[in-house]
Amino acid sequence: MTPTLRTERLEFRPYRPEDEDSFVALLRDEEVCRWMGQDLVPEPEIRELFRAILTDVYPQRRFDVWGLWQDGTYVGHAEVKKTGNVDGYELVTALLPGHWGHGLGGEVVRGLLRHAADDLGLKEAYGMVGAENTASLAMCRRLGFRYVRDVVGDDGSVTKLLVVSTTDTEPAPAT
Repeated sequence: MTPTLRTERLEFRPYRPEDEDSFVALLRDEEVCRWMGQDLVPEPEIRELFRAILTDVYPQRRFDVWGLWQDGTYVGHAEVKKTGNVDGYELVTALLPGHWGHGLGGEVVRGLLRHAADDLGLKEAYGMVGAENTASLAMCRRLGFRYVRDVVGDDGSVTKLLVVSTTDTEPAPAT
């Protein structure tokens, strides 16, 4: 089972059926999609994806996925899953724009790294960050991520593949 995790300000909670509208709102936000390197997906497809998390991902234990909550308010999404780009696990995070610039991104990543090391036994983890996403790239550098290579999409977009040791980063405070 995907465990509930906590950091200083955040609760990483496995999704529940009543979280569907929050998940849809996050993935229908144009700014979020832009920085995640994806097109705006039609709402019915996002709802189908959400239901697949509940009916397939969790029951089959495919990977860990959470809704992120701060003081009872949904602020974003996080995952630790196998990546198709390299032989390893990728950290995936997305925050609602109103929560950018407050240090939550780094807190999420540190929480995911602690889970990757302590619960999954991983020695390293990967991240994919759009080449134009200077704020996220700077955060990754501060957290100790190292550049691996560029991944060029079919549309010519460039994403930076990064790697970090799960033991080299400053741990997230536990609560």
